[in-house]
Amino acid sequence: MLRDHGGDGPPAVLVPSLINPPRVLDLDEEVSLASAVSRMGRRALLLDWGPARARADLDVGGHVSELLVPLLRSLGEDVAPVGYCLGGTMAIAAANLVEVQRVCTIASPWSFAGYSKQSRNSVGDLWQAARQAALALNLLPMEVLQAAFWSLDPKRTVSKFARFSLLDPDSDDARRFVILEDWANDGEPLPLSGARELIEDFFGKDLPGRGGWIVAGKTISDGLSVPLLNLTASEDRITPAESAGCGSRENIPAGHVGMVVGSARGQLHRSLARFLDPACR
Repeated sequence: MLRDHGGDGPPAVLVPSLINPPRVLDLDEEVSLASAVSRMGRRALLLDWGPARARADLDVGGHVSELLVPLLRSLGEDVAPVGYCLGGTMAIAAANLVEVQRVCTIASPWSFAGYSKQSRNSVGDLWQAARQAALALNLLPMEVLQAAFWSLDPKRTVSKFARFSLLDPDSDDARRFVILEDWANDGEPLPLSGARELIEDFFGKDLPGRGGWIVAGKTISDGLSVPLLNLTASEDRITPAESAGCGSRENIPAGHVGMVVGSARGQLHRSLARFLDPACR
């Protein structure tokens, strides 16, 4: 479904990852990216992928061709997809298959060779350990994905809880920390086909970065014919800035989630507003 956050002008579709719920893009009134986009001369529409079991046979490319492309096509050529994390990877893929005005990615991987070898091996090891259970369920549980994220930077996972212990329990920062942890540990499992493609073909073989990702019979490229802006985070451990694709790039001094909901979000909003300005062609 699409959640309409209002605004005047051509549509901007916020495309979340398949891995976590979309509400990180509309966390609360103060830090809602969707609400911010609605004030950028755009009609802000937030995509919700819905229950995993309803799309259990779709791999990542299938989500693009069967769900995202028809959605964008229905909104007209002035639509601008704005993808977060894996949603940005998928937004680039969709722009290969349907007319869009421009594309923005936020903390999105394209060249998976930009991850360290240790990180890629760690994700692969977790997949091998969980593969039989995932085959039986036809889904990859959220807990496995969380373990994969933790493995990228275990010390950071511990230190954030240490910082949380120092916060005033009644403060906005403490409240938002709890909301973010609920978001990070909640959400739908990943459809088995999507998990296999993400881990084996993306992390394992770097098909997007090597020009080997084929969706709907077409080889997908990040060399788009429309403007592409990659907003990266300098402290991102989940999606290193080095993994971003072609196009212009702006680096924000924050982490993967902090760039969207933390103190650095103002810089992200300003960069995004300039890029999405309907007057800019």
